[in-house]
Amino acid sequence: MANRQALRELQTRLAARLQQARTEGVAAGWLAVELAGRRYLLPLAQSGEIFPITSVQKVPYTQEWYMGVANLRGGLFGVVDLASFMSGMASQRILDGGIREQARLIALNTAMEVNCAVLVDRLGGLRGVSDFVSRESIADDSPPYLSAQYIDKTGQTWIELDLQQLASSPQFLSIAASVA
Repeated sequence: MANRQALRELQTRLAARLQQARTEGVAAGWLAVELAGRRYLLPLAQSGEIFPITSVQKVPYTQEWYMGVANLRGGLFGVVDLASFMSGMASQRILDGGIREQARLIALNTAMEVNCAVLVDRLGGLRGVSDFVSRESIADDSPPYLSAQYIDKTGQTWIELDLQQLASSPQFLSIAASVA
C-alpha cells in the first residue's frame, strides 16, 4: 500500500513539473545516455519513462538485438538492445554486475504508439542547447535516425538519436529473424 502511495506522489510531482515546464519553458531538451562507449542524446519529447533492468522474457525467432518482452508497470513492452541494433552486431552483453547496476530501459513516448523500451548502458542526465558549443551535420551515409552531432564544452561528441525516426524505420520494426 505504501508503494502505491509513493507512486501516486511521484506521478503528482512529475505532472506538476511537466505543467511548470510547459508554462515556463524547458531548459533541457535531451536525455544523455551512453551506449557501447559512445554518447547519445535522446529527445525528451520522444522519450518515455525510465526503468531499471527487469526480467526480460526471450522471444524465439527474433533478431539478436531484440532482447524479448518485459512487464513494465503493467504494460508489455518489447525490449531492444539499442547498441546491438545500431552496430548490426549480435549482443555480447551479459547484464550482470556493474553493467546491470547502471543500465536502464527507456520506454519510447506513448504518443509514438510503439510499446518498446530500449536498453542503454548508462544515463548521463539532462542536456540543453546551452551545454554545447557547436552543432554539426551527421555524415550523409548515417542512418536517418541519427540527426545531428553536438560538441560539448569539454570537447566530447554527442550524437542526437531521433527516436521517432528510429521507431518508424523498417529495420527497427522487423524483429523476425530471417530463416535460412
